[in-house]
Amino acid sequence: MRIGLVGVGRIGAFHAATLKGLDNVEQVVVADADSARAQAVAKELGLEAVADVETLLGAGLDGVVICAATSAHAELIGRAQDAGLTTFCEKPVASDLAGTRLIAERVADRTAPVHIGFQRRFDAGFRAARAAVTSGSLGWIHTIRANTSDATPPHPAYIPTSGGFFRDCSIHDFDAVRFVTGREVVSVYAVGQNRGAAFFAESDDIDAAAAVLTMDDGTIALISGSRYNARGYDVRLEALGSKDSVCVGMDDRLPLRSLEAGIGFPAGKPYADFMERFHQAYVDELVAFMDLVAGRIETPCSAQDGLQAFLVAEACDLSRRQGRPVRLAEVGK
Repeated sequence: MRIGLVGVGRIGAFHAATLKGLDNVEQVVVADADSARAQAVAKELGLEAVADVETLLGAGLDGVVICAATSAHAELIGRAQDAGLTTFCEKPVASDLAGTRLIAERVADRTAPVHIGFQRRFDAGFRAARAAVTSGSLGWIHTIRANTSDATPPHPAYIPTSGGFFRDCSIHDFDAVRFVTGREVVSVYAVGQNRGAAFFAESDDIDAAAAVLTMDDGTIALISGSRYNARGYDVRLEALGSKDSVCVGMDDRLPLRSLEAGIGFPAGKPYADFMERFHQAYVDELVAFMDLVAGRIETPCSAQDGLQAFLVAEACDLSRRQGRPVRLAEVGK
């Protein structure tokens, strides 16, 4: 297969290298707004670089991977759809709700499927949690706890274009809760704070947040996160049921220090960032994308899934700003 890739920044270059290493990929064609960067990555990895997106989309591709800036996602998905290409796009679908909804509606009736990159759906632990919940072995689920905390804040220049904490960071937890439980969020109540660098508040963002989500079956999901978790990158999900409880992320690299006497757990080196923690999941999602291009599977994470996670993020941001519970129906109109 011949796969195009737009955007060769950190995650794009990683995806390009992954694609190159897959047996059923014959060539990877890359393009970037910075053509010199595209040429450099192509030279380093032994790929083909082209001058722009128009040239790339006309290069006889079987599928396209979008890793460009968030602000370009909606346009690029639309152009890939016009070209009839099966598409993988890093989250989010678009930078705002209107654009996300427009793309979700546009691709719903198209023959070329779109796969949105929520990589936790391909992590072994999250998949095992989904299996445990959906099998009924945990009984009925009363509580889900999910957390995402960065070891260090992003670069200040990233924050103004990130979409804010809920849309950039917690959105992974929102999608993971939907994925693991198979249920939808009906209401949220969220809070946030700024106790770190001034650039968060200057961009009208927050550096730590928490939210209570109520699912359509009554399950309560507790979401938390921070840009300041100095001990290491921390991603966990707990599913607590009437018969049993399970946890994802409770391994020897857990970035917590026990104060109980005689306890040596966890003793490993914590993960530094999301790329290290989810390395295999990123690989596995592209393996799945190649199966999607070949027509062997249905879309693992659709634009509609991307829209639902974005709606939860939008509701949380509204709740945090107005200090009240928000029903998803308010933002889903």
